[in-house]
Amino acid sequence: MGKIEVFPEEVVHFRRLDKLHVFQATCVRLRAAVIGIDDEDDSTFTITVDHKTFHFQARDGSERERWVRALEETIARHGRRERWSRAVPAPAHRHCDLERRVAEADAYLQIMIELVSKMSTRVSELGDPQEKIKGQVILDHSNVMLDNIKHSIVLLQIAKNTVNPVNGVYTGPTSSSQLHIQEGEDLSPRVELGAECRELVSPSLPMTPLEHIDAPRQAMTLLVPDTSYSSSEGEDDFFDADDEPADLTPPGPSASRTYPVEGLVEQETPTPTTVDLPRTNDGEIDYDALYEDESDNDLGSMENHGSVVTHLLSQVKIGMDLTKVVLPTFILERRSLLEMYADSFAHPDQFVKIVDMPTPKERMVQVVRWYLSSFHAGRKSQVAKKPYNPILGEVFRCHWDLDGSTDTQNTSTEKHEVGDGPVPWCSPDQLSFVAEQVSHHPPISAFYAEHVNKRIQFEAWVWTKSKFLGLSIGVHNIGRGVVTLLDLGEEYSVTFPNGYGRSILTVPWIELGGQVSIECPQTGHKANVEFLTKPFYGGKKHRVTCEVFAGSDKKPYYTAQGEWNSRMDGRWTESGKTEVVFEVANMKPRRKLVSPVSRQPAHESRRVWRHVTAALRAADTDAATAAKRRLEQQQRDGAKRRADAGDKWLTQLFSPKGEDGWEYNTPLKKRLDTSKGTPQRKPANNAEGPR
Repeated sequence: MGKIEVFPEEVVHFRRLDKLHVFQATCVRLRAAVIGIDDEDDSTFTITVDHKTFHFQARDGSERERWVRALEETIARHGRRERWSRAVPAPAHRHCDLERRVAEADAYLQIMIELVSKMSTRVSELGDPQEKIKGQVILDHSNVMLDNIKHSIVLLQIAKNTVNPVNGVYTGPTSSSQLHIQEGEDLSPRVELGAECRELVSPSLPMTPLEHIDAPRQAMTLLVPDTSYSSSEGEDDFFDADDEPADLTPPGPSASRTYPVEGLVEQETPTPTTVDLPRTNDGEIDYDALYEDESDNDLGSMENHGSVVTHLLSQVKIGMDLTKVVLPTFILERRSLLEMYADSFAHPDQFVKIVDMPTPKERMVQVVRWYLSSFHAGRKSQVAKKPYNPILGEVFRCHWDLDGSTDTQNTSTEKHEVGDGPVPWCSPDQLSFVAEQVSHHPPISAFYAEHVNKRIQFEAWVWTKSKFLGLSIGVHNIGRGVVTLLDLGEEYSVTFPNGYGRSILTVPWIELGGQVSIECPQTGHKANVEFLTKPFYGGKKHRVTCEVFAGSDKKPYYTAQGEWNSRMDGRWTESGKTEVVFEVANMKPRRKLVSPVSRQPAHESRRVWRHVTAALRAADTDAATAAKRRLEQQQRDGAKRRADAGDKWLTQLFSPKGEDGWEYNTPLKKRLDTSKGTPQRKPANNAEGPR
């Protein structure tokens, strides 16, 4: 890689400093640039600036880490300088005045904290219910104002430290720059250029290193172009993104911060009026229709929120855990993460069909077919959006009708109900599903699905761990799921791929990546699945490859490849027979059946998030942020009460299993083992042939 130097008010990267006067070299401006890495590759990274993305390659992961940290520090340092005039340094008396005002504001904050605390005590002691409600409203508004003041003071302190750092010296812009190159230093390029653009230096041109350059600003501006460029800009294989300019209009009052959450109290939110919402016959908002509405009313592309996103990126470093980082409301999807897991079962016929396969090989291939076809169903929006983070104790229930089901309504006749199942009003020939947020730190979701008549169940837990990658966000899905065929005594253990939100500065899109495994210890069959991320140069998106093995065989008896969101084709190795594993265009997701929001308990997902959902559908980010903030405040209050009382959170439907796993309390297997006289299906033949 080349050498990074700092010029007056400019930060650039030259591909080859010794060739700077020989030909047009690569120059990447670092001011306002964004660094990005690929979690699936430990040596490459990108710099995005001037609406272009440049690719770089280090020798190994350690060298890339050093470059990325140095680049981040340089970009941040010069970003702070830009806040001040480049012509006149800030006078010293202004620094003192700012420091005095920050101290004064902090003193008033302490007084206000004491007053709000006394107000909270006074409200809790009120006996009249009406007076208590009024007092609580005043207290809520006071807490919101208190949070805003705290945030403002933090920003003032940051500004003070920027102007007057710990060493007491304000570093303003300089009028000249010094650029040093040590003799014998390796200046070989590591920017990947198109083959036609790799220019060679003529032997007649000596490459004498520049020992010292002390150039005035006027001369140096000839070396620093207005925008970043490369001598291979006409080549498609150099940079793969030519982004449109972002709208960097300062954010309005809706750009609010939010907080982590834990518990729930019912509260009403004013009805947003920006967009007409579906209504019931009595004029109330039809929340059920809102959730069933899958139209994607985009609240604005990332370009329209450029300043918000840029500010967010300035607060994090590459590799930072984003679990507790607040993300802007406009990127939220109108469903909880628990409901997204449920949507992965949108092809229930593929799931229950596993039981009907006559041989272990065919059952393993059907497990692979169901598993790979579940991912496209879980993604509804073409643009990458983030589902709601479930609150602690949140629950989501639903069920699906299958072909041949006798019941098609949310409620069933009493004789068909599975009263001890995860969805008590569900019938034995319907697929039922339940999920619970069992932990908030770390964020762990557990979910369970079963079909009573088919004697099949699925149990899983997932811990999501997100990481900032510069131009993308990576989500590591740590956990495991188990498909159990009760009459056959077979268990199929599955892991989950990682998810990536790419191009977060423009139009985000979802990508899956990583290796997963599907194993059945009872039959010895296993499948190795790899979700391939798009490489820097060329390649396709969303590709998946799969190999299925029997026992200790080295050669797979079945292979499949394709795209998880489009089509996959499979081939039986021995016979050479090919088949379509699945084709999304021909697979219509089956609608899940959910109890009406008005009948749901307070902790059910759709009831918990109904006000946020309505505000997002109405394109009212202020109302969505306010509703989300109220939920979070309630969770903090609940967490504080438990901490004060020394109580621990007790889960409802799932219990810890082993060191890091979770299991459903009353799975179908346990209920059948304890029941008397329950008719059992005849076990299928495990032989490698038809039943």
